[in-house]
Amino acid sequence: MKTQRHQAIIKLISEHEIETQDELISKLNADGYKVTQATISRDVRELKISKVLGADGAYHYVLPGHSDSHHAKNTFKNAYASAIINIESVGNIIVVKTHPGLAQAVAAGIDAMHSKEILGCVAGDYTIIAVSRNTDAAILSIYKLKEEMSGS
Repeated sequence: MKTQRHQAIIKLISEHEIETQDELISKLNADGYKVTQATISRDVRELKISKVLGADGAYHYVLPGHSDSHHAKNTFKNAYASAIINIESVGNIIVVKTHPGLAQAVAAGIDAMHSKEILGCVAGDYTIIAVSRNTDAAILSIYKLKEEMSGS
């Protein structure tokens, strides 16, 4: 019964954006599984299910390894694009201006892109300094960063 319930949970989370345990319980009950909140909490922990912030601003359950899903990437791109005010370069140095308090998060996102052109970033409160390999790499990096902002 537990294995079947786990399979049902995986299927529901894969097919629906479920925000709460109550919602998951309701869907399981509708599928014929009579479960309690304690059982669902245990199942969520055993299946290593987590919650991620969706594009609509609400958290929903995702399966392990799915936090890098297309939906999560779009959420990051939207947050990234709205955080950045300006990007420009001088030589091999790229300067990214963000809204106050967002530079470190954006810099972490830039580092996570694992770009061959960018050697690393240093972030303050609203300014990021990214060092590229050379001037051409800086120009290419700016192009890629702006492409990420536009969601291309």
